[in-house]
Amino acid sequence: MRLALRAAAGFLAGLLLWTAASPAYGRLLAEAAEPVLRFLERPAATRLYAEERRLVIDRADFASRSERPSLPVDDLTFNVILFLTLAATRRRLFGDRGLLYLLAALGILGVTHVAAVVVAVKAFYATQLGTWSAAYYGPVSRTFWAGAAHFYRLAGCWAIAFVLWWVLLRPEVSAAAPTPGRREPRREPKRASRLRGRG
Repeated sequence: MRLALRAAAGFLAGLLLWTAASPAYGRLLAEAAEPVLRFLERPAATRLYAEERRLVIDRADFASRSERPSLPVDDLTFNVILFLTLAATRRRLFGDRGLLYLLAALGILGVTHVAAVVVAVKAFYATQLGTWSAAYYGPVSRTFWAGAAHFYRLAGCWAIAFVLWWVLLRPEVSAAAPTPGRREPRREPKRASRLRGRG
């Protein structure tokens, strides 16, 4: 029962954090992912900025009057809810080394979110811009970026949250706990020491 209550509390905390922080977090992701995208392209033309809960993609070579495409931030970051749900199952999460591990895991999760933004933008470039996509992305690169984006959305985002929990925050097994199927050695009761003298 306590485990279920902790998991429910983690789920609510994750949901509230994801809902409230998405706009500000989207701006942070845009600032972090933009230089990575510009490093990967020639010429460097990509500009990213956040509007509400979406990331807007702009390029220096887009026509000034053309509509700017955008991607939903929520689709790339919602695995924080699963991660915090799992993390809450650890006892004394904010004690001992639990807090350090939690912060480290959240930092790694943030890095994967930046990578997810980069992959999503590259997949958009490779598949959604018609003749421009065909001119700048060959069949192999289109398949790679589209496959990477689909993999993250369908399985990768869940797997990342689970692996971070499993490696850093899963509930510890006490070393004193008996191994299943193994009997503990029987201890003989201590005998009372004999009295050396009477009276």
